[in-house]
Amino acid sequence: MFAWRCVRRRDRDAGIGDGVEDPARARVGPTDPTMGSVHLTVNRGKRSIALDLKDPADAETLRSLVATADVFFHNIREKAIARLGFDYERCRALKPDIIYVHGTGFGQDGPYAGLQAYDDVIQAATGTTTLLPRVDGDPRPRYLPSLIADKVAGHFGTQAILAAIIHKLRTGEGQAVEVPMFECFAAFMLTEHLRDDTLDPPIGPAGYPRQLDPTRQPFPTADGYVAIVPYTSASTKRLMDLLGSADLLASPAFAAAKEAGTQMSLVYLEIADKTPARTTAEWLRLFAENDIPAMAVRDLQDVRNDPHLIETGFFRHRNHPDVGGFWEMRPPVRYGALADDPLGLAPGLDEDGQAIRAVLR
Repeated sequence: MFAWRCVRRRDRDAGIGDGVEDPARARVGPTDPTMGSVHLTVNRGKRSIALDLKDPADAETLRSLVATADVFFHNIREKAIARLGFDYERCRALKPDIIYVHGTGFGQDGPYAGLQAYDDVIQAATGTTTLLPRVDGDPRPRYLPSLIADKVAGHFGTQAILAAIIHKLRTGEGQAVEVPMFECFAAFMLTEHLRDDTLDPPIGPAGYPRQLDPTRQPFPTADGYVAIVPYTSASTKRLMDLLGSADLLASPAFAAAKEAGTQMSLVYLEIADKTPARTTAEWLRLFAENDIPAMAVRDLQDVRNDPHLIETGFFRHRNHPDVGGFWEMRPPVRYGALADDPLGLAPGLDEDGQAIRAVLR
């Protein structure tokens, strides 16, 4: 199966390397400035051809590629891709059963259809920037420090492609598929956070109380912090017994809080009061022995040294001809029918252009 992904291009003097507007390729070291760390991860096992679709010869090359493809994915705005000659109807004329996937910022039947979308924009539009203020009381809207909306939309796009392929296998039909980033991330975040606003009329405000509880934070230990999740009544009771706090669950204050649905705040405050008495390692041993979900808080800088990830080979050291040595993350999903072989290295910009053009001649 062949799938072609089209990304935006800009003037050669305005961006990195050969003028490709692709922040994932931003420099990772003193070598090729188009071989960024994100590119090394997300573009493994792919081939690269650089095309200027305003150039007639390059546009003809892409038409030839579309005619060979099962899937064509792009994230160029609708009017722009139509001007370039690669809207769905013209691609379907080249390949009648093409699966044409358009990653849009917003659904194309709404008032935001023509707007640009980036992660920050989508976090703002979906209410995500108002989650932290609900937790810590600081009224300033803030972004979650992750390209979370971008990545979620990518996963929705993968699901959409696979579903369209199954449809094609069953019916022989291709189709146009729209993957709007705004709607994808709204669905992702509101799965739990629509909460009491789901019903009509609503029985309460939006926001999932357990996630928004300001007392639900990592707990201090004698030498660090630990995450503890007393998720069920049984695990909560076991935890309170271990902490010497069994009386809390029988107290009138807990009964009143349970009636109001706020009992976990009391539990979290009690945990935070007791956990400084032992080290993180001591607590983790005790919790493991008593089947209580817990894990040490690990600094971002130290995750690559996590003993579990080391033992499972999650991080693999490899060498790239353009970058040198680097650490890659093994794809986390394991397939019993496939060998656990490393993916091909991420390609350099236009690395396969000559070979691909030769096949099309």
